[in-house]
Amino acid sequence: GSHSHRLPGSVGMCATPAKILKGKKMPGRMGNHKVTSTGLEIVDIVEDQNLILIKGAVPGAKGNLVFIKKISS
Repeated sequence: GSHSHRLPGSVGMCATPAKILKGKKMPGRMGNHKVTSTGLEIVDIVEDQNLILIKGAVPGAKGNLVFIKKISS
């Protein structure tokens, strides 16, 4: 893949408007924010191995802490 997705390149126009417009995509930090996934189905609970089997994708890296809570229905 390309290594220049968030490199500055050309950031603004010439004499008019002589500034960088708001919302211009610039390099910076991404991620490291809380994500909530709803609608995931618990398939099985294996108590002797401390496992909860969930149908669907769980956000985050392997080994990260995941909070599971019941939603109000």
